[in-house]
Amino acid sequence: MRVRMFTLIGSCLFSLSVFPAHGQSVEAEIPTANPGRPTVSTPATLTPIGYLQFENGTLYASDSQEFSRRASINQVTKFTVLPRLQLLALTEPFVHSTGNGNPDNRPGEVFAGLQGVLLEGQGRMPTVSMSYIRRLYESPAPEIDIGTSRQSALILISEDLLGFHFDVNGIVTEQADGTIRRAQIGQTLSISHPTGKFTLSGELWHFSQPLTAGNAVGSLFAVAYPVKPNLVVDAGLNHGWTSTSTKWEGFAGFTYVLPHRFWKAKGKSRDNDRSSSQ
Repeated sequence: MRVRMFTLIGSCLFSLSVFPAHGQSVEAEIPTANPGRPTVSTPATLTPIGYLQFENGTLYASDSQEFSRRASINQVTKFTVLPRLQLLALTEPFVHSTGNGNPDNRPGEVFAGLQGVLLEGQGRMPTVSMSYIRRLYESPAPEIDIGTSRQSALILISEDLLGFHFDVNGIVTEQADGTIRRAQIGQTLSISHPTGKFTLSGELWHFSQPLTAGNAVGSLFAVAYPVKPNLVVDAGLNHGWTSTSTKWEGFAGFTYVLPHRFWKAKGKSRDNDRSSSQ
């Protein structure tokens, strides 16, 4: 099923790349990416309407409760179908881990969800959104300190203030261990600031660990660079501060918006109205 899904996606991307839309110049079609990575926080603003956005990367983590070393590939696909509605697909196609000297290779988990804008940011008013994500496939691969969830709900707030971009998330997830069900609570605060062509980000985050009666707390620092309006590369480092946190995580990746819209815009294009200022 997973192979068929990725084959179908690959075929669609190939077709869209080979056959550009008629009647419009390629320059006019290029949208602006709205990256949700590399921070833990998710922006409340949506991606360009009618375009597929891909957020791809690798993550290396060390010294955690479930593993000694872990390397993975992660991928998030976003598709905004309406001015206030965005569809999400989250996958981790490959996970390599070591624990007690035993290496292990597994496919990661698969999630799907949606994000809706409750309040559009205007003037000093922030953008406020809500998101719901549901797990479709549960993987036996070990997880980082945040753990995994059957389902999650998020309240997302984004605002630009004094040259800085703020993303604040409040998160509630359902974690399970057999028949045991527990609610996990999380909070994140990400602050970004452009420096020349680069964007520097700093973040503080906290997640409860209800199944082990612990708390994971960490700080993240990242840098992003827009190669083109629809292509942004990033890299960064995260450090966990509690005894139950994953101690170190390093990551790198990119955000890419496929420069072909799935349907023709009505009137003037509003594709970039919800792009963040990162």
